[in-house]
Amino acid sequence: MADNVILHLIKRVLTLCYRIVKLVLSILLLGLAFIFKKPLDILDRKYRIREDFYIIPFFLKALVRYIISVRRNRFQYWYTFSRQVRKNAERTAICYPRPSTVKGEYEVEKYTYQEFYDIVLRLSHVMHYQYGVEAGEHIGLDSTNKPLFLFLLFAIWNIGAIPALLNYNIMGKPLVHSLKTASVSKVFIDPQASKPMLESEDLIRETLPDTQLNYIHEADLMRVLTNPSSPEFLQLDEVRSPKGLTDYKPAMFIFTSGTTGLPKSAIMSWRKAVFACNLFSHVFHMDKRSVAFTAMPLFHSTAAMLGLCAIISQGGCLAMANKFSATNFWKQAYLTNATHVQYVGEICRYLLHAPPSKYDHMHSVKVAYGNGLRPDIWQRFRKRFNIESIGEFYAATEAPFATTCLQKGDFGVGACKSYGSVINWFLSFQQVLVRMDPEDDSVVYRNAKGLCERPAVGEPGELLMKILFPKKPETSFQGYLGNKKETESKVLRNVFKKGDAYYRCGDLFREDENGLLYFLDRLGDTFRWKSENVSTSEVEDEIMSSNDTDFAQTVVVGVKIPGYEGRAGFAVIKTVDNSLSDERKLNLLEDLLADLNKELPKYALPIFIKLVDEIEMTDTNKISKKTYKNQVLPHGPGGDETIYWLKDYSEYKVLTEKDWEAIKTQNVKL
Repeated sequence: MADNVILHLIKRVLTLCYRIVKLVLSILLLGLAFIFKKPLDILDRKYRIREDFYIIPFFLKALVRYIISVRRNRFQYWYTFSRQVRKNAERTAICYPRPSTVKGEYEVEKYTYQEFYDIVLRLSHVMHYQYGVEAGEHIGLDSTNKPLFLFLLFAIWNIGAIPALLNYNIMGKPLVHSLKTASVSKVFIDPQASKPMLESEDLIRETLPDTQLNYIHEADLMRVLTNPSSPEFLQLDEVRSPKGLTDYKPAMFIFTSGTTGLPKSAIMSWRKAVFACNLFSHVFHMDKRSVAFTAMPLFHSTAAMLGLCAIISQGGCLAMANKFSATNFWKQAYLTNATHVQYVGEICRYLLHAPPSKYDHMHSVKVAYGNGLRPDIWQRFRKRFNIESIGEFYAATEAPFATTCLQKGDFGVGACKSYGSVINWFLSFQQVLVRMDPEDDSVVYRNAKGLCERPAVGEPGELLMKILFPKKPETSFQGYLGNKKETESKVLRNVFKKGDAYYRCGDLFREDENGLLYFLDRLGDTFRWKSENVSTSEVEDEIMSSNDTDFAQTVVVGVKIPGYEGRAGFAVIKTVDNSLSDERKLNLLEDLLADLNKELPKYALPIFIKLVDEIEMTDTNKISKKTYKNQVLPHGPGGDETIYWLKDYSEYKVLTEKDWEAIKTQNVKL
C-alpha cells in the first residue's frame, strides 16, 4: 500500500513537472518566434527543431509513466484500455460503416468506450465459462474487420490469454502450421472468415486433434453481448498479471511470411503494444478527438498495432472498413469523420486511379499514414485528396523499432525517417545503415578487422537496429515463437565492435545529407504483393509438391510491373520433357493452378510463369535469382520467349503484346 501511495505521488509530481516544462518551453518558443521569427524559420528548415520540441517532452513523460506501470506490474494493454474507459467513457471508441444490402451503402455502427468495455466483459464471461478460456492460453482469433474482432481481442486480454491473429486468407498446411507454431488451444471464427477454416478442418483435426474450433453465430452472440442483463466477467489482476511477467513477453502473435518457408509467429511484446504505440500515435498527432480509419486487415501489425493500439492509447476512435474498396474509401472516411487514414503504397495508387467522387474533398482527413507511398505519386495523392500531412513510416512486424516521417510541403517527399537534429543524434546510436558487399548486395560487407562499416551519404545500406543487451536479445527483439533458428538469423553480431548485436531489417535504404532515410528495396527471398509478404520458398515448395513428375526445378521471384506497387509473383519452371506441346503446357498449368489454389492465398499465386529447359545458375551453383527478377516482359530480351499470365486469377494464358499493354494501362487489373 505504501509503495502504491509513493508511486502515485511520484507520478503526480512528474506530471506537474512535465506541464511546467512544457509551459516554459512553449512560452520560450513563442517569444523566440515573435522576436526572431525569420531566423527561427531558417533554423527550423535546417535543423527541424519544432517536431523535436513536440516529441521529446511527451517521450519523457510517457517513458516515466511506463516505467511506473512496469514497476506496478500493470503494463498490459488492458490497463491502457481501462484508463481510457474511465477518462472517456462517453466518447466513441469504435466506428464501423457496416455494409448494407444495397451495394455501396453503409449503416454506421458506433460504440462508446463504456459500451465497448461492457461488451468485452460480457464476452469474457461467455469465453471463460462456456468455452473454458483461461489465463495463459494461446487463443486463435480468426475474423474479418468488424467490431467483433475488437471484442474478441480485448476479451482475450481481459482473461489474461494471448491472442494469435490468424490471416483468414490462408488454408491447408500454412494454416495448420500457424496454429501449431503458436500452440493455439482454441480458435474463435467469424462466420465471414470461416471458409478457409472449414476447408482445412479435416487436416486440422487430423494434425491438431486437441485444438478447439469454435464457429461463432455472430447475430445470436451480439444479442447476448448488447443485453445489459447478461453476466460479466472481469479477471482478477493477479491472474491477468502474475508475478514474474515481463513487458517483453507476448501481447499477441502476428503471423508473417518472413523471408523463407511457412508463416512464422512474430511475438508482439507488451512494450511495443503499449509504450511504442503510444509514442507512435503522438508522433502522428493523434489525440482523443482523432478518428483513425483503416481498411487494412486487423490481423496485420499495421492495423492492429499502429491503428488500433495507437488510437486507443490516446482515447480516440478506431474506424474500420470490412474490406478495402477504392470506390468507397473516401465515402467511408467521410461517414466515420476520420481525421487519420492508413495506407500501404498500393492503396494510394488504387485511390488515384478511382473515378473522382464528391467524397474526395468532403472528408475531414488531415493525416494519411502508412508505408510504401512512392515518390512519383506522393504529391499527387496529397493534392487530389486535400491531405495536409503524409505520415510515412518503416516497420517490420517483428522489428524492435520503427522509423517515422511526418511530411508537409515539398521537403522530405519519399522519406520514411525525418526528425530534428536532437532526435536524429539520439537515434544514431540505435538505428544505423551498414555497407553491403559490392559483389553481393544481399551480404553485409566486413572489413579486414571483420567489422561492418557505415555507407557514405547516399550510398545504399541495410538498416540495423541496436539490441541493447546482446547476451539477452529477447529484451529488445523477441523474434519468432518456437523458431530459434529464424530468430537468430535476424541478429547480426560483432557489427561495430566485438560483442555488440543488431537486428537486421533485411531491407536496403539510403540516407541523405539531411539525415532523411529512404527505402530502396527488399533483400532476401521475400517480395511484397497486394500488401502482403510472399515467401518465394513456400511458393516453390508448393509448385514442386504439386507435380514433381513433369517439373524438375523451379525458382520464384517478384518482378516489377509498371503502375503497380510491390512485385508480382514470377515462377520459372524447368520441365522434365523439353518437347511438350503447347496444349500439354496449358494443361499442366491448369492442374498446377488447381493445386496452388488449395494451398496458397490468392496474393501468393504466381502472376507470371515461364517454362524453360534450364534454370540459370551462378558459378557457385546458386540459382541466379537476380536475372529472373529483371525479366523483360512480355517476351524476354530477345522477343522470343513465351510467358504465361494469370488472367482474372482463373486461368493461365499466353501473355500477348495486347495483354501486356492492357496490364500496363490497367485496363486489365492484376
